[in-house]
Amino acid sequence: MQKLLPLTLLVFLISFTAFAQSASVSGKILSSDKSPLRYATVSIENNSRGAITDEKGAFTISNLAAGTYTLVISHVGHTTSKMDFNLANGQALTLADIILNSTEEELDAVVVESNKTNKFYKKESVTVSKMPLKDIENPQVYNAISGDLLRDQVVTNFNDALKNATGISRLWESTGRGGDGAAYYSLRGFSVQQTMTNGLPAKNNGGLDPANVESIEVIKGPSGTLFGSSLISYGGLINVVTKKPYNYFGGEIGYTGGSYGLNRFTADINTPLDKDNQILLRTNAAYTVKNSFQDAGEQTSVFVAPSLTYNVNEKLTFILNTEILNRESVNAPMIFLNRNVPLLYESIDIFEQNYKNSFTSNNLSIKNPTFSFQGQMLYKLNDAWTSQTVLSRSTAKSDGYYSYLWDLGDGDSFARYIQRANQETRTTDIQQNFIGDFKIAGMRNRVVVGLDYFHTNLLNNSSGWAGHGVVTLSDGADTGVLSQNAVDTSLENSGVTNAQTEQEIYSAYVSNVTNILPELSVMLSLRVDQFEGDKANDDDDQTALSPKFGIVYQPIKDKLSVFGNYMNGFSNIAAQPYYDNDGNNLGNRSFDPEQANQWEVGVKTDLLENKLSATASYYDITVSNILMTDPNNPQNSYQGGEIASKGFELSVIANPLEGWNIVAGFSNNDSEVVKDEPDAGYIGMRPESAGPETLVNFWTSYTLTEGPLAGWGVGFGGNYASKFATLNRSNIGSFYLPSYTVLNGSVSYNAKKYSVILKLDNITNEKYFTGWSTVSPQQARSISAGLSYRF
Repeated sequence: MQKLLPLTLLVFLISFTAFAQSASVSGKILSSDKSPLRYATVSIENNSRGAITDEKGAFTISNLAAGTYTLVISHVGHTTSKMDFNLANGQALTLADIILNSTEEELDAVVVESNKTNKFYKKESVTVSKMPLKDIENPQVYNAISGDLLRDQVVTNFNDALKNATGISRLWESTGRGGDGAAYYSLRGFSVQQTMTNGLPAKNNGGLDPANVESIEVIKGPSGTLFGSSLISYGGLINVVTKKPYNYFGGEIGYTGGSYGLNRFTADINTPLDKDNQILLRTNAAYTVKNSFQDAGEQTSVFVAPSLTYNVNEKLTFILNTEILNRESVNAPMIFLNRNVPLLYESIDIFEQNYKNSFTSNNLSIKNPTFSFQGQMLYKLNDAWTSQTVLSRSTAKSDGYYSYLWDLGDGDSFARYIQRANQETRTTDIQQNFIGDFKIAGMRNRVVVGLDYFHTNLLNNSSGWAGHGVVTLSDGADTGVLSQNAVDTSLENSGVTNAQTEQEIYSAYVSNVTNILPELSVMLSLRVDQFEGDKANDDDDQTALSPKFGIVYQPIKDKLSVFGNYMNGFSNIAAQPYYDNDGNNLGNRSFDPEQANQWEVGVKTDLLENKLSATASYYDITVSNILMTDPNNPQNSYQGGEIASKGFELSVIANPLEGWNIVAGFSNNDSEVVKDEPDAGYIGMRPESAGPETLVNFWTSYTLTEGPLAGWGVGFGGNYASKFATLNRSNIGSFYLPSYTVLNGSVSYNAKKYSVILKLDNITNEKYFTGWSTVSPQQARSISAGLSYRF
């Protein structure tokens, strides 16, 4: 007993000392318009302790002894402010929300008040303009799909996530093939793929896993000025913003099960790695197995995405993001209508009777391993300027069987063509940006000045193409033997490609937003790109200039804005061989870049304390310098084609009552080929890549916040698309896919630590199709249940 007493006293002393050092302070940093300030520096004066705010503006500083402290808060473009607080032994102090005023307001005070926000509304974006800019003061239109909305809808794939953006619809699902195997979408009349992560290039050949998505930004219009041309579309671009670490231990684990063998496990774990919360690690992971609503088609994927933030001090921060996806899938071959003979199909009926026929086998899969890495160094030079140095690398591979069905022109039969794909796309991007926020002659200027080097390398060692059977739609018969051995036999004499394609782009850009008045701002931007293709041949080198202009006037400051923009996009066209009429090669012919120019006007609102956000705009895009086939020699091409695309868009995000959220959008697009060779059949026709003319998206959810049923919620919504011509040429005819309305609903229960959601997609079991000169059946009715536990 006497020996135990000293030991007991020692344990008590250690416990008391630990308790005395375990106090902490936490809170949220908000801007003057009450939106969260990410990457704000929060430090304790004369102390090594500190933190960087997360995406919700939250911070925690722990392992503090009792005493009186001074909190120092700073953020680029905002005044550095201080506030005092007291801590008792072991106290976990939570401060009321801290409002940090921008430098333009010339205020030094820190205001403390509470705030309620619309959880589906992202008020500010760093990537859209490569600088922190609120939506209402940005002359460009974009839709941000929040992670909260994806959780509300039990989203397990990227396509379902994009259904929440205005004016976008899928043309092709992912094929897994090399180079461009990711899904294609139509946006403002032009095809687009998801190619950007955190505003940086990130290629994939088989789709993305949404487990690491904080938000998805669908950025509208030709955005070549800030993002170049290699990875974007004239209609816009799709950028994924990934989840970032925060400064306390927490996370979530989840399971989703459902129709067609869906089993999906997810984990999101965040933890500081040191006692000062300077090194933060967050890892998102997912394992998914699912089948198809058709008779064949399965997918297995493993996804891991570690993200590290190292806050060296109040000036220097390193951010490392990595995504690793191993995916193997069986993809139904796309059914191509013949573009070279008169169309014999007049009705969707023959395709509808084969709705569940995949015309493939689970023996014929393709692997799409993808790796991407992004490293950023942020250095605060002073209160006005921040340096951002970025390295981004990605690899996307295609390894397996890819096939398609080609219309034989008899109104019934389709030939299968198949290859063994073996391709890899490698990209490297290096950027140096200087981001400033300062005043000249009393006018606020927000500036980004950047240099960009982008390199892409495509290695192709795929087999050639081989015919493998014929499919007849009238009876669903297939003469091809769908086994690996049979396919390999067909491919024996197809040969193997051994090719490598490289491209380098050197770019410089500058963009400046000047507040001539607090209510009036002007954006001026310019980019210059130098393209280099084959290093041994200067004929394919090109230089392109891309300007951008925008103006925003706010009749009601931070609540209502009227905007207009001129935007430019461009596309490098590689040099091509040209021939005389006898077929003799006369060398290579170089071309000017294609150019897209957009004019747009519109209105944005942010009313009722962030509860009603809306954007309405009208745009007009003209693309010129498009290559056309020389009518005097079909082997040659020349420039002069032109496409005009114009339309109206309306997007609304609302929070009418506490617990009630609404996301809705309407778009109407009118696209037409204005100039082309008359015999090509395009003039006056809607381009096949333009997709449906009219699109509607809608989702609303309501969760009870009080009473005995608090936590219970319901959701309902869907998508509408007008009929559209998947093949549309005056010389061979047009084939229309019918309009469709797909409705979805959910029931949920949310508690502090866990949530349960039951979701029914395609309630009416609508049979609908998408395509781009193709006919592709879409997902039939399905049910899924999601369970998650938060800690």
